[in-house]
Amino acid sequence: MAGQKILVIDDSKVIRVRVREMLPQGNFEVLEAKDGEEGLKLIRQARPNLIMLDFLLPKVSGWEVYQKVQAHAELSKIPLVIMSGREEEVMEKIPKPFEKHFFAFIAKPFEKKQLTEAIKSAMVLAKKKPVPEAAAASSSGAGAADIQAMTLKMAKMQAEIDALKKQMSQVIAIIKQKLK
Repeated sequence: MAGQKILVIDDSKVIRVRVREMLPQGNFEVLEAKDGEEGLKLIRQARPNLIMLDFLLPKVSGWEVYQKVQAHAELSKIPLVIMSGREEEVMEKIPKPFEKHFFAFIAKPFEKKQLTEAIKSAMVLAKKKPVPEAAAASSSGAGAADIQAMTLKMAKMQAEIDALKKQMSQVIAIIKQKLK
């Protein structure tokens, strides 16, 4: 009987099978979802011990799955590993260091050792994560969810501001060059 449930949400069957094959036999029950919509349903129904989430998914994106999980006090305690072949796509939405957001990141393609390290890191980070219920106890549960949603929006806005600053510097450099 498997002790831990790991949910792998990835549109690539190759990745889902690869994760299953890399984990020690008999220790884990690996659940699979091929898109974000199916993944959210399994998260709510199965309450996995770990979520491995691809960031680029059909139907409901990995970013949307991440936001929904983080906005739910109980689900946000589940250790999370975000997987992507394009780290810059993740950084557009969630600025580094990823550890401050309490999830591990693994770049695709990955080897067994990297997978093991990411899972261990996600487990440690999940234990360090502040308990959302403490905030909910002092105010309403909706208030804590609102704060978390606003925090995510602020992080996204900061990433957009940083991108705009970079573009503005490029425009200024071009204008200075033309004025010479």
